[in-house]
Amino acid sequence: MSFDLGLRDARALVTGGTKGVGAAVVDALHQAGARVVATARNPPEVASEKAHYVAADITTSKGCAKVAAAALRHLGGVDILVNVVGGSSAPPGGFAALDDDEWLRELSHNLLPSVRLDRALLPGMIERGAGVIVHVTSIQHQLPLPESTTAYAAAKAALSTYSKSLSKEVAPKGIRVVRISPGWIETEAAVALAERLANQAGTDYEGGKKIIMNALGGIPLGRPAKPREVADLIAFVVSPRAGAITGTEFVIDGGTVPTA
Repeated sequence: MSFDLGLRDARALVTGGTKGVGAAVVDALHQAGARVVATARNPPEVASEKAHYVAADITTSKGCAKVAAAALRHLGGVDILVNVVGGSSAPPGGFAALDDDEWLRELSHNLLPSVRLDRALLPGMIERGAGVIVHVTSIQHQLPLPESTTAYAAAKAALSTYSKSLSKEVAPKGIRVVRISPGWIETEAAVALAERLANQAGTDYEGGKKIIMNALGGIPLGRPAKPREVADLIAFVVSPRAGAITGTEFVIDGGTVPTA
């Protein structure tokens, strides 16, 4: 962004900071002058000036506790928490393919990391009377794909509802809570999926992208969002320039979700 976001020396924790949207958020906040701690199952082999990386599995309570402690130790406090981590490994096949283990896996990946990190870091924000929390949800909680994303969509719906409730609780204490709801984003994983579908259908990468867009009911903009586009929205939302914004959900999906 070409204008000052007012984030110089802000202390930020970003989950899932080595790939896709998470990596783009780390880059955007670093460029805006923030000090960033990021989580990753496997941190970069080469040290980066953009962030201090903490290796942890935040689908577990132990991993979340490790990250929260490391962020507080490294930064001295957290002003901004961006919960990006999420995704799905559930098999296709609709409801019948989802046993208890799959359901628990989706909740542990898409809901509980945010709940646990919020619980660990909110007390410090409340004590200071200021802070911003972002939860990255998904349009899937409005437009689930029954064959493949039922559990993921349900977990993201839970995250969205939790986020709204949390915002009502902590806004009077000076804490803003905002949801970012992306549609299809052209991340490394999305590119791999489009290439796999293209190979199966005997077409090229653009053809693979069209298969995904058709499954979503179409993207009026004609393309997926870029990770940096989502990151720039998040960087604005956590900045003082968005100081009156809380409790809402920003959809960034190229028009995928129909509007009235």
